[in-house]
Amino acid sequence: MPDISKKWLCVIGIGEDGWDNLSADARDLLYESEIVLGGERHLKMLPKDWEGERIVWSSPIREAVSKIVSWRPEDSASAQKVAIIASGDPLCYGIAAKLLRHLPIEEIWIKPALTTFSLMCSRIGWSLPDVETLTIHGRPVEMLHPFVQPGAKLLILSKGEESPKQAAELLSARGFGKSKITVLEHLGGTKERQFSGQADSWNHPEGAALNAMAIECIPENNANVLSRNPGLPDEIFLHDGQLTKREIRAVALSKLMPVVDHLLWDVGAGCGSVSIEWMRTNPRCRAVAIEKSKSRLKLIEQNSQELGVPMLQIISGSAPEVLADLPAPDAVFIGGGLSSGNLLQTCWNALKPGGRLVANAVTLEGEQKLLQWQNENAGKSGASGDLTRLSISRAEKIGKFQGWKEMRSVIQLAVIKGY
Repeated sequence: MPDISKKWLCVIGIGEDGWDNLSADARDLLYESEIVLGGERHLKMLPKDWEGERIVWSSPIREAVSKIVSWRPEDSASAQKVAIIASGDPLCYGIAAKLLRHLPIEEIWIKPALTTFSLMCSRIGWSLPDVETLTIHGRPVEMLHPFVQPGAKLLILSKGEESPKQAAELLSARGFGKSKITVLEHLGGTKERQFSGQADSWNHPEGAALNAMAIECIPENNANVLSRNPGLPDEIFLHDGQLTKREIRAVALSKLMPVVDHLLWDVGAGCGSVSIEWMRTNPRCRAVAIEKSKSRLKLIEQNSQELGVPMLQIISGSAPEVLADLPAPDAVFIGGGLSSGNLLQTCWNALKPGGRLVANAVTLEGEQKLLQWQNENAGKSGASGDLTRLSISRAEKIGKFQGWKEMRSVIQLAVIKGY
């Protein structure tokens, strides 16, 4: 058993069954604490003989995190014992994950309870490794889009009592109206309740705010099935012609290599197709779309909502001027604007070691920029990469016959920065 005497902060998971089902050591930790933070519902679970200070969460949650971090003692002798009560496992979309961005684990003792996801599986008979687990608590419901796939099983932490109806509407609009939605309220408590229905005929009244959903995705014949792998059809995106075409986009993303927790700069984003597909590969992939056209900024915003990445950061302005204040990227895609100042070198300088840069050109002037940059930088900073000409032809009707129509060729520079 680890020595927790020197840990000033405890984060204790609690279920809907409350104090009576906490372990003996979790109760002891709460009794030893001088301050306990939690939701109003959680604080009411403390026994009447607990004598410390009770503090209800402040909103937004980052203010509560800042307050907790400010209590960090200078030395163990001056430390006051602080406890946090949180639902289920505090490291599963919970407060402990946020605190560990600011405090070392050596100062925190975490005592988890069963996760909502584990409880849901036990009620409906699903195996946890075989499902997708996600949350729309404090997030747009559109984040469900990338996960809506034929046969997918989703466990979802809801935002509130309105979430089941919103999910049903989203599924129906995508052609997944036959999907089964099971709502589980107050899991593990005396008020636990469960009810189910089909998305396209959902007529349950709003229930408890504290709920979670299990969704079995069942497609109809007209289902809009969109892979999370790069290369979505061009017609899926709203655009004004400024679109990296499907085949070129798939090649570009294969060289950008989306990695969990990595950040992409999409410079000259057009309608946002590259940054949107980057983020769809994994919900933890992050991206910034930089675009100067006001009309295209609106297209990016609408595409990001409808394709399930509403957390895409959209920056209005011209590169390279607007790049100076952005966090350093792990990958950069330049889809336009190569003639703007020293854009290519600016992006390369900002790129983290091990980062990937892909730049497309369709004009002779842009091609010359790429060739010149490659000649000047080959081998520098451990740079390795290649220059490729991509030509795509698509079959089209010529009277009663078919013939090939060649798309404009794209010159693509793909390079990796050394460590």
